[in-house]
Amino acid sequence: MGCFGFLKFMMFIFNGLIFVAGAALLGVGIWVKVDSSSIMGLLNRIEGAPEQLGQLLNVGYLLIAIGVVLVVIGFLGCCGAIKESRCMLMLFFIIILVIFLAEVAGAVVILVFKPVAKELIGKVGDAAKKSIVNEYGSNIDVTQLWNSTMDALDCCGFYNYTDFTNSTYFTDNKVYPSQCCHPRLPLCSEAEASNNATSITGCFPKIVQLIEDNSVAIIGVALGIAALELLAMIVAMTLYCKIGSKNG
Repeated sequence: MGCFGFLKFMMFIFNGLIFVAGAALLGVGIWVKVDSSSIMGLLNRIEGAPEQLGQLLNVGYLLIAIGVVLVVIGFLGCCGAIKESRCMLMLFFIIILVIFLAEVAGAVVILVFKPVAKELIGKVGDAAKKSIVNEYGSNIDVTQLWNSTMDALDCCGFYNYTDFTNSTYFTDNKVYPSQCCHPRLPLCSEAEASNNATSITGCFPKIVQLIEDNSVAIIGVALGIAALELLAMIVAMTLYCKIGSKNG
């Protein structure tokens, strides 16, 4: 087969799998968002189904976004190798490079520029609290997203239960979401939410704790992904140069 043929074959197989995975995610994401009522009806008919299954409806947009990116990457890599298209291979290389640089930049900001990272986190926190104050309880999508997040992480609010204190939801109902109390109560008062504040933290502290508890696994996965991205760029550029010299 030769080195060039082997690289083409591996590029085709690897990116073919990426394309299929992306298409599957894209299809599931579109189905979830378009036919959400049917999905909910199906889930409700499953005897003993956990309530967390309803969270599938809230990841539809995420699945669509990831699916589109994977489909584009897989298509360019697969067709670029088989068709020996330098244009496609270069686009594939650029997309992978942009993703890789974004990951490196994010890691540098987190590890080196901690004040900048804290500022960014603060802005995210402000936006999260604003969405709770203005939209929780009145906007169905925002409410479902927060409920799903709080259910999955067993948390209350972004920082803590006080994020809901001045919210429209609290003003109208005079209670906090049931996730802020343990055991969960349909009428979670401020006193009960305050008493549970030490055991039921905000979602942001809970995410930080999860990351710290699984830091070794996260670093391992991140390094593995980075290695695959570097390998993909090396193979794409090798094919790009080989095709150029072959046609020249």
